[in-house]
Amino acid sequence: MPRLSEYFFRTAILFLIAGIGIGLQMAIGGTHNVIGAHAHINLLGWVTSALFGTYYALNPTKAAGLLPMLQYGVYTLGVVVMTAALYLLLSGNTAMEPIVAVASLITFAGVLLFAWVVWAPVHHHHGIAHPAE
Repeated sequence: MPRLSEYFFRTAILFLIAGIGIGLQMAIGGTHNVIGAHAHINLLGWVTSALFGTYYALNPTKAAGLLPMLQYGVYTLGVVVMTAALYLLLSGNTAMEPIVAVASLITFAGVLLFAWVVWAPVHHHHGIAHPAE
């Protein structure tokens, strides 16, 4: 399995732990004001990261090179900052709103980079497939 797939799976499980932690906090405390952050961490963090990792595992030539690693870094940074800031925003810190907005755009940039990876042709040189970058 490509190293990039491992990165995505390891990161995904950290997001799942965080998402479950927030869910437990809401259940134990009886307040559900941060449910949006809980949902974003679970869907964008756990599920989407695991799906990216699966794609790269099934398409190892697409996992090679700088672009896929850049996609991992941009996407993960965006999700970490967005979900943390969203948690704080929903907890009452309205100063986090612009940070949520900027981090959402960074996350979206990570998705667009993934789309580029998916749609980019794979070139074959000497019988070896290489992703076009």
